[in-house]
Amino acid sequence: MASPFDPQREDLFTFGLWTVGNRGRDPFGEPVRPVPDPHHLVRRLAELGAHGVNLHDDDLVPPGASAAERDRIVREFRRTLRDTGMQVPMATTNLFGHPAFKDGAFTSNDPRVRAFALQKTLRAIDLGAELGAGIYVFWGGREGSEADACRDPRAALQRLRWALDFLCGYVLDQGYGLRFALEAKPNEPRGDIYLPTTGHMLHFITTLQHHEMVGVNPEVAHEVMAGLSFPHCVAQAMAAGKLFHVDLNAQKIGRYDQDLRFGSEDQKGALLLVRLLEGTCGGGRYTGPRHFDAHAYRSEDEAGVWEFAKGCMRTYKILAHKARGFDADPEVRALLAEQHDPRLDPLLAGGNSREVAEALRGVSIDADALGRRGLGYERLDQLLVEHLLGVRG
Repeated sequence: MASPFDPQREDLFTFGLWTVGNRGRDPFGEPVRPVPDPHHLVRRLAELGAHGVNLHDDDLVPPGASAAERDRIVREFRRTLRDTGMQVPMATTNLFGHPAFKDGAFTSNDPRVRAFALQKTLRAIDLGAELGAGIYVFWGGREGSEADACRDPRAALQRLRWALDFLCGYVLDQGYGLRFALEAKPNEPRGDIYLPTTGHMLHFITTLQHHEMVGVNPEVAHEVMAGLSFPHCVAQAMAAGKLFHVDLNAQKIGRYDQDLRFGSEDQKGALLLVRLLEGTCGGGRYTGPRHFDAHAYRSEDEAGVWEFAKGCMRTYKILAHKARGFDADPEVRALLAEQHDPRLDPLLAGGNSREVAEALRGVSIDADALGRRGLGYERLDQLLVEHLLGVRG
């Protein structure tokens, strides 16, 4: 029997080839799953109701492949996409795996490394455009340091700025229509990564030559591992009109980058996030892909991988259902009802002027009474918990 929480194509759920294709290797153990076939991954995701699949360049075309081999691989992959109705909404470049990138890619002190990174990215952008991607993500996994004396961080940021300006210009020259999304992370695999949070990225974007075509791709784990609120991060990006893409997973605070199944940790935080993305709290709804940048436990075989993928999508839909119920709850609505003061409403909505400033100075406000007033947030939070636990709504 069909469930309302079963994923559908219109939900815009996507996975990376590197996510469902993760082989379960970690720093202390060898892979536990076989090398995946990209075509098989696409077909299985399509069967599960996913909308699309995303990829790094190296996920599909092996490094060093000849032009003829590359074209054959891409041609066959496009046929599989066409046969399954799957899309490639986002593409990216692996600028962290090759040993040449051990001290950065675009920020490396060595111009040969920087040039190699640009060569690789240009080819990958061409691939993404050929596959129909609309978003191109940049995660600077090696753009950082352990020995901070190795370079002036200002030089690193200038190199990164130049690279992105150059690549934006290339996309415009080619007429690709791609938008860039920058992905922040505080640390790992470097001791410190430049531009460690989404807030850092949002400011950096304002310094770019083509800032209008650059946004952010925040990831749950990357903000939570630093102890930050991911809903606040996403809200800031949405308010700036810069949420171009989003990476969904789960993370325990203070741990290594875990990339756990979405919603498997911090269900309250996940509910508040989905509430934002779905716009049930009254703000605008995020209309882009819901991308799951996570992977199955190392304990799993292939069957477990598909349970992981189904779990990510079902949990998102369950949380969306809970969010709608919470925001439609009459008691919640009463607690969140917008407050008005006929003396202050026109002043606080007005622009900056000498008249408004003088009028504000003259308003009598009983600050002590405001301090004594309870806000009902204990009750509000309890209502959220009860909706989350399924005993209300």
